Amino acid sequence: MPMPAPLPATGVHLNHTAVYASDRHLSAEFIAVILGLEVGRPFGPFLPVDLGNGVTLDYYEQRTEPIQPQHYAFLVPDDQFDTMIARLEAVGVTYYADPDHTDPGRINDLFGGRGAYFDDPDGHNMEIMTRPYVRP
Repeated sequence: MPMPAPLPATGVHLNHTAVYASDRHLSAEFIAVILGLEVGRPFGPFLPVDLGNGVTLDYYEQRTEPIQPQHYAFLVPDDQFDTMIARLEAVGVTYYADPDHTDPGRINDLFGGRGAYFDDPDGHNMEIMTRPYVRP
């Protein structure tokens, strides 16, 4: 029997979050391709994408009512940012410098890093950024 993973010594850590999608396979594959990750094996009704930091996006298919778009922000390595932008361009997805999607085809330079916003297949507002936000 496998041993359970050790619990964090201190603090609270996000473990997973459900991402509602009209097609869990399409949406999970989309974000996995853009971020350079892999889609995991189904876990009950969920299709996980492991972010590599102990957190999974668990895609859940919701077809009985419209998907309410959410915002998901990913802190990504600076040396992979250009590759992610190229992947968006390769699949024909417009990216924006701002969360309101008014500045297409441009990136931002917030907090000394680089960032961009784009929609996933269900309209979730995804963000990639190379520096975390500076909070007051």
